[in-house]
Amino acid sequence: MRILIGVDGSPMSLDAVRLVGRLVNPAVDAVAVYFSPLELERQLPGRAPTIIEAAAKAVFDEACGLLPGGCAAPPERVSSEKPAAVGLLDAATAWKADLVVVGARGHGSIESFLLGSVSRAVVHGASLPVLVARRSLPAGRGPRVLVCHHPASAGAVAGVLGRLHWPADTEGQVIGVTEALLAGPLPAWLEQRVRDPDTAAIAKAWEQEHDAEVSTLAGTLKTFQATLPPAFHGREPIVAQGNPGEKILERSKADGTDLVVLGRTPTDAFSRWLLGSTSEAVLAHAAASVLIVPVERTGH
Repeated sequence: MRILIGVDGSPMSLDAVRLVGRLVNPAVDAVAVYFSPLELERQLPGRAPTIIEAAAKAVFDEACGLLPGGCAAPPERVSSEKPAAVGLLDAATAWKADLVVVGARGHGSIESFLLGSVSRAVVHGASLPVLVARRSLPAGRGPRVLVCHHPASAGAVAGVLGRLHWPADTEGQVIGVTEALLAGPLPAWLEQRVRDPDTAAIAKAWEQEHDAEVSTLAGTLKTFQATLPPAFHGREPIVAQGNPGEKILERSKADGTDLVVLGRTPTDAFSRWLLGSTSEAVLAHAAASVLIVPVERTGH
């Protein structure tokens, strides 16, 4: 796998490098470190070009020091005079990256509306997977990874996870959320009218549809789980009911998840910038790092 990491010397970008260092296979993977001299010039206004170059080299050297040794090829240095997000996306294309990694500057609804955010701009502008790192992995245990299932993105997600290196102590789990109109417990008004034969029939159909959907999803998650690397085979899949974004965030928080993985299904250019989709909700509000795997349109 070819992994391009965007850095600017900030703690968040260095956390992104540390995260990659835990998930990369140095024997086969290629890693490049991208930075924008333009961003360094903004941080060091009025400084001579030699100072900017020295700072850029220091950023690159520090990043390389956080990656594992024994790499098949030394990390490459990539830069551009363009603004950070534009340059990073162009570099990903030119370098033929398989994955782009960026650090996040916090999370929450405020950041989600800052269209100048590099991480947000890269996620929405990239046609390849993007890992937004919020923190490095804790020492002393393996990464806790929550993989979200959606029929449209299952194959793409499995393909990306299969190309990453997962430590032996990885705690991987799969979650699927049913959001059918009739899923969930019976409303109170319906329970109060069960004496009516017609209403009782509706209630029975409601329960049967709910049970069938949960059973079907459980089987689908088992099948999906089998397509993932062995690190994700040890725990029973989670079947949740409700709003997908809310349920994924709840589970991620409860389990102390380090990385959430989910697909981004095709949408039009306008709606991709609107909050409310599952990937937007998780990206904006998760405390964990988030790996977004896009699924591009294959036809019209």
